[in-house]
Amino acid sequence: MSEPYHRLTWPLFLEFIRLPAKAASMLPFVLGISYAGWAFQQFSWVNSLIYGLAQLAIALFVTGFNNVQDYFKAKDQSYQQRQNIIGREHLSPWGMLALTIVILLVSVILGIILVMRTNLSLLVIGAIGVGVAILYTFGPVPLSRLPLGELLAGFVEGYGTFIIAVLINMTAPSPLNLMLGRRTFTFSFDLGWLLQLLLAALPVIILNAAVMFADNIADMDQDIKNQRFTLPYFLGRKRALQWYRLIPFITFAALILGVLTRALPFWSLLVLATWPLVRNNTRRYTSKPSKDKTFIFTIQSLLTVGGTLLLTLWLGILF
Repeated sequence: MSEPYHRLTWPLFLEFIRLPAKAASMLPFVLGISYAGWAFQQFSWVNSLIYGLAQLAIALFVTGFNNVQDYFKAKDQSYQQRQNIIGREHLSPWGMLALTIVILLVSVILGIILVMRTNLSLLVIGAIGVGVAILYTFGPVPLSRLPLGELLAGFVEGYGTFIIAVLINMTAPSPLNLMLGRRTFTFSFDLGWLLQLLLAALPVIILNAAVMFADNIADMDQDIKNQRFTLPYFLGRKRALQWYRLIPFITFAALILGVLTRALPFWSLLVLATWPLVRNNTRRYTSKPSKDKTFIFTIQSLLTVGGTLLLTLWLGILF
């Protein structure tokens, strides 16, 4: 007779959804609502609160669902039973799957409420985001097991979240519109508005993708055992680390471009002061890529740059 599953405690739940990492997931949301205040002088407390809860729920779902799928798809029994939290703590895999689905449903319900308060175009963007969140670790070929996973995750989380956070705070005329007829539908968008937001969010998009890239470099050996062929697998460890060393240069070049095109306030040049820390964090990670010891430096770089950028947006609002 098999041993009964252990009860899910609060500390185990926090580890299951990796709560400390959620600050990085919420950064594009906070930047987006602040950007709406600076660039468009518009802000809605109610819409921002609803979307903040929905975004947090989808972030919890992605992490939890990823743990569940990694458990079910694991080829390495040692990883499944000793490293994955479900096997290590002898939790019910189907119970944990049910929990993640409930979290997803909460996000979807909040999203529908937000659509009803804004416009239908949000439904399209939200559906794409939820679809990517599910397919990231689900299906015959999950996105996380492909070499484009880092780019897609960084773009959807860094840019998609940013767009929605700005959009929900804007009143008519909306830069995105979806009109439904009996047999037709029309989706219109302001290309200049989308480009402006892309330039503003680009530093965070890059660093979001960098976090995923660093995560996959550190997990490369384990991923190969579990047949997860991510970008570092195709590049090789040496070349992957060479690419990773370029990320600070690309990030700060994107920041300067955002200021020069006036997508970001002049105050945002203050973010350049974080260069020594980001550069040092990059060196510390690449000297010994480790999930336990040095991966935290990639999160630190994202939060430092993003937090400073947030401060400059508020300086732009105030002055």
